[in-house]
Amino acid sequence: MKVLFIGGTGNISTSVSRLCIEKGIDLYLLNRRTRKLEIAGAKIINGDISKPDQIAELLKGHSWDAVVNWIVFNVNDIERDIKLFQGKTKQYIFISSASAYQKPPSHPVITESTPLYNPFWDYSQNKILCEERLNHEYQNKNFPITIVRPSLTYDTVLPVIMGGWTEYTIVDRIKKGKEIIVHGDGSSLWIVTHAEDFAKGFVGLIGHQQAIGHSFHITSDEILTWEQIYTALAEAIGVEANIVHISSDFIVKCDNSLRGSLLGDKSYSVIFDNTKIKTFVPDYCATIPFNQGIKRTLEWFEADPKRQIINDKSNEMIDRILKTRG
Repeated sequence: MKVLFIGGTGNISTSVSRLCIEKGIDLYLLNRRTRKLEIAGAKIINGDISKPDQIAELLKGHSWDAVVNWIVFNVNDIERDIKLFQGKTKQYIFISSASAYQKPPSHPVITESTPLYNPFWDYSQNKILCEERLNHEYQNKNFPITIVRPSLTYDTVLPVIMGGWTEYTIVDRIKKGKEIIVHGDGSSLWIVTHAEDFAKGFVGLIGHQQAIGHSFHITSDEILTWEQIYTALAEAIGVEANIVHISSDFIVKCDNSLRGSLLGDKSYSVIFDNTKIKTFVPDYCATIPFNQGIKRTLEWFEADPKRQIINDKSNEMIDRILKTRG
C-alpha cells in the first residue's frame, strides 16, 4: 500500500508511522521537518499543508491507497483536504477526538453511536463540525472517509491535566513533595492508552475497505480512577504523591482555561467499548498497562534535559488554585 501521512512524527503518529514501516507499507510523510525525529524507511515530502497550491504541485502525479492528516482542527482544513484528495485517494482518515462524545454523558459506556455533543470545549466542537462535513461529502460525493477518535493517548507526553503533557512541571512538583491537584475526589473512571497500542488498531484500519464511512475509537481496556493514574505516575517517579482533591467546578472557576479539558472531557467517568475496532481489526489488543507505559514516558523525558520543561505559569496556576481553595 502507498500511504501519505500529513504529519506523522507526533506523540501518537510516530508509533503509527513506525508500525506502518514494520508492516511493509510504502509510507510518505508530508511535513515541514520542524521536528528532528526521523522515521527510518519513510519517504519525506517537505512541504507546508497550509499552502495548498504548493502541496498540489508537490503531490502532482501521486495517488494514494490512504491519506491520513494528523493535524486537522477545523472545517477550513477539511475543505482544503477534500479539494486536494478527491479522486486521489481510496481512503481519507480523519483524526477526530473522543472528547467529541456527549458531555456530560448520559451513559458511562461509550460506543461509536454515542451522540457527539460538547458545549464546553471549542476544540471538540470543531472536531464535530469536521466530522459532519466529511460525512456530508461521503454521503453526497462518495469521498472515502474513515473517522478515528483517539482518547487520552500518550507516549512522549505526560497525560495529566495540570503541569503535564509536553511539560515536566508535574514531575518536578511530585519529586519536590509539592502539592498536586486531582480533580474531584479522584474516583471518577478514565482510560489512558499508550500510542504503541493505539497504533495496532489504527494500522489495521489503513486500506480496510469495510472501514469506509465508519467511525472508530481505539483505546485500552484498562479502566483506572484518576487517583490511580496520579499514584502510578508518582510510583514511577519513586516517591509518594502529595495529592489535594479539588472539585472540577472550583478549578474552572479559578482558571477558565481548564474548562474544556475538565468540564468538556475529564471530569466524567467514561468506559470505552472497543467492540467495533476489535470486530474490524480482530487481532487488536492493548497490552501496555499504564503503570508500565508511564515509566517509558518518564525515561523519554529524562533522556534529554531539554525535554524537562518546568513552566512557571503552570506552577503559579496550581499554587493559586491551592491557595484560593483555602
